[in-house]
Amino acid sequence: MILSVNAQQPQPQGTPEETDQEDTPRRGLLDDSTKMVYGPKTSLIYYEKFLRYNKFEKLEVDTSLTGFHNYEPVAATWYKYQDLGNLGSAAKPVFYEAPKQIGRTSGFHVYDIYHNSPDSIQYYDTKSPYTKIEAFFGGGNRNKLDIGFARNITPKWNVGINYGTIRARKTLNPTRRDDNMVVNDSYSIHTNYQSENDKYFLMANFTRMKHRVNEQGGIIPPEIDTTSVYFTYEDSKVWLRNSRAVDLRQDYHLYHQYELLKGWQIYHVFDKKKQEVTFFSRLNTDDALFFNENRFNSSDTTNIHSARDTTNNQNHFSEWRNEMGFKGDFGPVYYNAYLKFRTGRMASYFFEHNNSFTELYLGGALRGEITEKWVFEAEGEYLIPDGYRIHGLFISPFLDVSYTKASYRPTLAQELYRGNHYRWDNNFSNIGVDQIKGVIKADFQDFKIRPNMTINRVNNFVFFNEEQVPEQATGEAFMLIPGIDAHMVFANKFHWQSEAYYTLITGGAADKFRIPQLFANSRFFFDGPLFNENIYVQLGLEGRFRSDNFAEGYTPATQQFYLQNEFNVYAYPVVDAFLNFRIKRTRVLFRYNHLNAGMLENPGYFITPGYTGLKNMLDLGISWSFFD
Repeated sequence: MILSVNAQQPQPQGTPEETDQEDTPRRGLLDDSTKMVYGPKTSLIYYEKFLRYNKFEKLEVDTSLTGFHNYEPVAATWYKYQDLGNLGSAAKPVFYEAPKQIGRTSGFHVYDIYHNSPDSIQYYDTKSPYTKIEAFFGGGNRNKLDIGFARNITPKWNVGINYGTIRARKTLNPTRRDDNMVVNDSYSIHTNYQSENDKYFLMANFTRMKHRVNEQGGIIPPEIDTTSVYFTYEDSKVWLRNSRAVDLRQDYHLYHQYELLKGWQIYHVFDKKKQEVTFFSRLNTDDALFFNENRFNSSDTTNIHSARDTTNNQNHFSEWRNEMGFKGDFGPVYYNAYLKFRTGRMASYFFEHNNSFTELYLGGALRGEITEKWVFEAEGEYLIPDGYRIHGLFISPFLDVSYTKASYRPTLAQELYRGNHYRWDNNFSNIGVDQIKGVIKADFQDFKIRPNMTINRVNNFVFFNEEQVPEQATGEAFMLIPGIDAHMVFANKFHWQSEAYYTLITGGAADKFRIPQLFANSRFFFDGPLFNENIYVQLGLEGRFRSDNFAEGYTPATQQFYLQNEFNVYAYPVVDAFLNFRIKRTRVLFRYNHLNAGMLENPGYFITPGYTGLKNMLDLGISWSFFD
């Protein structure tokens, strides 16, 4: 958890002049003093979960500067993901995460962080057309562009569209300016509608992502090729040059509810999802040296997916979901009950028959609010006949505590897979987890410190072993993770934010989790207005550190991270310098990566075995918001 507190506040933008009736034509965008009257306070956002859990609120669009320089999805988590050292590369969480989906998933999740899932979509209520353009130009041609537009058709009906793209050149051994490692194109369309009598509410969206990666396999170790040298970046020798992966996703989502009686609603959720994962490699090139010697080919020689001079793996996951339930408020108590039905399949050219599933769930939730600062929540879900998830949360002014207990299914990819290089057919048991989290909140005027603790017990954990195939652990793993978050303010202008976590893992399955023993982030920066408060500025340094560990390796053919015991990703502190500033409604960032390059014993650092982190380079970004 990161404490994000800004010393500055957005400048007031004003509000549209009031009218006697909602359908009265809106007046001009300028008031008598020629100041803009539309701004962040008149373009509000909210999420589906706000409505579903009867905690509806509308938020101002984000104009903050804190953390703005960490524009990449991995950096935005404050580097709590392990990736391959480039924007858009495969990534996994550093820490174990208890799943929210206890039923079947595809098992291909390394590009989840780059996908705008339906539950992450922002819905708008705008008094004027709202447009946001964010362009980031990273050193080494690591570029990202995001465009969003939303407007109200009527006072109670809004539509919007988002488009995003990533064009990230290879950081290792590019051969030309546009020799990209990652090409991502994503878009989403969303709408929200509320009836005139406020009894009916609808939110719907469609999202699509096509994520293409020219895989490199990492740097060839010097012990295999004596001419290969680490930390030469553009001149590095890599394993793969003729291999590519594609992750195509499409999601259709609908949520709507109707208030039958005051304080009592019925609702329905519909989802249709598709994920198509492919990997292609030319084996009549040097790329063949990277893969294992096993080759699985169909007896049907006309099947192009079994050609002996290529790898051509394909997996197609699809899912339909319907959920119906009721919810309401009884005084300060919120209640919810629902029935959910899921059906789906995993298909492959190599399968003799599709790997299909059908799941039925019963679930509900309860929340009580004694005051705004004293809250308890409880929710549960039962996957008939052998899966469940129970979650409880207690919030107070001084202490937050949560408990999660779950028994969840392994992924479809872990149980059945067919490809050119690997194949398996497993019948794994459910994975069990007990998780306790606690945070002590000691907040003062200029100083906030929040000690925290996470305790996990995981049994029957399914992982990819050293042979890069799935295996189920026979023992349990116990994780004790104490941590601390702190934020100090000096002279109202200087900020120091830090977080640190220590991880101790014991038990028979302890070695199946590769979490650095020490994980820390810190930033120190000046935050305040300059030039008669016309510019708000943040200028500072940011550092991160992970202790050495045998981090998981990555295999492109199956798009999975796996255990390895040969490559120690050694401890190395990374320091970046950043400058964020805002002029009216425009935000600009400069970030100089790896400021301390060449200052330590090692010339650089690794994130994943065979994949180096960024060398020193400058990034630039700009965000514009238009409210008319």
